[in-house]
Amino acid sequence: MARLVFLALLWGFALGAGVLYLPLDDRPPNWAPCGWEGVRCPPREVYRGPEGADLPLLRAWLLSTPGKGLVASLDALAYGGLLQSRHLDLPAEDALARLGPLLAWKARYGGEVFLFGVVPRWDATRRERNLKVLHALAPWAALKGLYLEAVWDDALRGSPAPKEARALPYPSRPGADEAGQVLLLRALSPGLRVAVVHEEAALAERTTPYEALPLEETVRRLLRSAGAEEVALENIPDLVLYVYGGKSPRGATQDLLRLMAQYPVALADLSRVNRGDAGLMGYLQALGLYGRLAAYAAWGTPANNLGSALAQGGLFLRDREGRLQRLAEAYFAYWWGEVGRPWVRGRFPEPLGEEALGVASLWPYVAWEGYRVDLKALAFPWHRSFEAEARLSLVPLPSPVHLVE
Repeated sequence: MARLVFLALLWGFALGAGVLYLPLDDRPPNWAPCGWEGVRCPPREVYRGPEGADLPLLRAWLLSTPGKGLVASLDALAYGGLLQSRHLDLPAEDALARLGPLLAWKARYGGEVFLFGVVPRWDATRRERNLKVLHALAPWAALKGLYLEAVWDDALRGSPAPKEARALPYPSRPGADEAGQVLLLRALSPGLRVAVVHEEAALAERTTPYEALPLEETVRRLLRSAGAEEVALENIPDLVLYVYGGKSPRGATQDLLRLMAQYPVALADLSRVNRGDAGLMGYLQALGLYGRLAAYAAWGTPANNLGSALAQGGLFLRDREGRLQRLAEAYFAYWWGEVGRPWVRGRFPEPLGEEALGVASLWPYVAWEGYRVDLKALAFPWHRSFEAEARLSLVPLPSPVHLVE
């Protein structure tokens, strides 16, 4: 324990300035930004999978690490993570006390602070406690240099979460696992000018699964969370967020061809929950469009995918290598939903053992923009098939040989 505390302190002092990020937990969508340039995270040992974060180590790292800003999950610091927030037996007063280091960090280092808390889903046994904590934080929303919002988690039909979120005196929206990425966009690149294009006009009015809001309202709240501005296409946006609902892969591809000739385009595939549209991906690959996207997301719920596509599209607009790496990760998530997860679930019980890693042999040959994407290693951080963590490598392809007559 003492050694880990020392390492956490040393890590914090060594990294210096940057935006600090305390993820909700260490599942891939939440932990992924820890590999992004300019983002500083606690040592991986602090986050312990389904056990939740080691809170003394997390607090020690936070208080010892300066930065120009801080993006933090309230649930990680108060309870240890999303899973623990649902069922941990802890009084609201104690949970609030655990959040005190956030204000101490701001007083010590002076950076801007961006916080998100989760309105619990229907089956959480500590719903009332969590809501009490979120309401008690209302005065924080008025503090200079501090942004606070609530996101609601998996609102199935009849879930009380959207109504409970509306009762909070600060911004709220659907989502959870993409929230850290969205607030990193707000912290690192505020003011992004975004044009939103739906596959079809009727899609904007559709109430999507797990959100309990019309899609256009989800998008509006998402842009507000990101500190982005919605503009029309004719006003030359920094980024186009294309929202695909699954009606016509061919029609969507035609839209993308037209849009990508003029603008960077981030594609959010909302056709299915936790999976992308294989027909659309086939067109993107066959026409060489996938590697030209600003971002792609199909790994989660509609809000998850919208938030990831927006955040990654905005943050990597001028970073070709970073953009291609994010696209590789997004393709892996797509492949996992289509191939990896079904294959593993059909063969191995959970918790997963090393034999399930054989699924890596199914990784296909994929290449774009002069690179081949190799799957170098695979892991199951939570020992289950729902998510997998990949180490991917972009390998330059040989230049074509031109024969001289």
